[in-house]
Amino acid sequence: MPNYLSIDTSAHASVALIDSQTGTVLGERTSPRGNDQTETLAGFVRDLLAEHQQVGAELAGIIVGVGPGPYTGLRVGLVAARTFGFVWQVPVHGVMSLHALAERVLDTEHVPAEFVVASDARRKEVYWAKYDASGELLDGPHVATAATLPALPVYGVGASLYPEQLAEAGAHGVEESLDWIAQAGPLGRRGIKDLAQGVDLSDTSPQYLRESDAQVPAFMKKDKA
Repeated sequence: MPNYLSIDTSAHASVALIDSQTGTVLGERTSPRGNDQTETLAGFVRDLLAEHQQVGAELAGIIVGVGPGPYTGLRVGLVAARTFGFVWQVPVHGVMSLHALAERVLDTEHVPAEFVVASDARRKEVYWAKYDASGELLDGPHVATAATLPALPVYGVGASLYPEQLAEAGAHGVEESLDWIAQAGPLGRRGIKDLAQGVDLSDTSPQYLRESDAQVPAFMKKDKA
């Protein structure tokens, strides 16, 4: 059966090839850096498809992380996924990137009744969302300081950044997860499950949650006025 190509660039460049029937991750490549999406993504896709003798036009579709994430990195993955989808004439499905972290929590031995996942939003903030033990989204996504998170277990690299603020909120980072970032494998697995349940994933609009770090210089604003 056809496989899905999964792409996420909300944190690092990450791609995976996933069995459309079982959700098994057949192969995955993730950059160790968080600022090289433009340089690495296309090569990751090319090499992964070649390694598994997968033809792009024969994919079941592409699953892409829509964020939240920073402007530049997130755009790279979304533009790439839409371009591949157009060239190969396969559907493109958008999945919130924080779902990838939630999927990893569901793989652990003890899943809390409710939990939070958090990623690095920079500016001394985190992107976060709350889930129940089945992985259903209860709240979010949001961008905020760690001190405002619910008093729950927190998973993901975002939980390692501001431990004192988490403690103030009554929350705590789960140690085994403190280096977790959104990756294409868990993201694709979530997307396949959602598609099987009839969830509409046709929207691939980016979830930035706030304005870009890049600002229009003051003299340009004055000229426009």
